[in-house]
Order: sequence, then C-alpha cells, then structure tokens
Amino acid sequence: MLESYNLIAFLAVKNADTAREFYRDKLGLRLVSEDQFALVFDAHGTMLRVVPVGEIPQVRWTVLGWEVRDIAAAARELEKGGVALEHYPWVKDESGIWTAPTGDKVAWFKDPDGNTLSISQHVAPR
Repeated sequence: MLESYNLIAFLAVKNADTAREFYRDKLGLRLVSEDQFALVFDAHGTMLRVVPVGEIPQVRWTVLGWEVRDIAAAARELEKGGVALEHYPWVKDESGIWTAPTGDKVAWFKDPDGNTLSISQHVAPR
C-alpha cells in the first residue's frame, strides 16, 4: 500500500541548535525549514525530521544510515569535517570500516546526542 509514497525519516535529539550544526554544517544536509516541532532536512530527496525531545533513550543500534559509493573516501570526508568514526572491537581495520562476509562495508559514527549513524558501501548496488 505505501510503496508509491515517499518515506519520511524521524530522529530524536536533545537540542535543536546542536543538531542543526551537526546535520547541516558537519554532514552537509540542506536545512529546509525549522519550527518548534522539528528541524527539517533534505537528505537527497528524503525528508529527515530531526525532533528535539529533551532527553532521549540511548539505543545500541544504528538509527540512520547513508549508502555511499566509496566508503573510504566518505569516511575521510567525515573525519576531515570533524566527525570521528566509532571503533568497535569486531572491526579489525584501523580505519573503523567493517567488511561483512558478503563484502559489504560499514562504518559508524555518532551525532552529538549519541545516536548511532552509519555509512555503507554495498557490493551490489541497491
């Protein structure tokens, strides 16, 4: 039923000012609008509503991710912009990029509120 409609992504954050700086200035997303309810970003055609909710529960999984063509180049760009990749014990590569048994590659980073975000490069384009 919903296959022909655009997806809207929602993300909870503690502070709108900090989130605006991170998502707009560090990740380069275009800020479309903002009001007391949300910061609205254009994430390559997908609406991302970043909602300031005060305290947010910390989750241990990825809440938002981007598929990239070249994960090593994307990781370098993030780090050049001041975004540090997470380094997990199961990731043997010093860069922080994990290679799955399928050959797909993933790297994780956190936003200022501790939300886990990712970039991924897939063997077969999706």
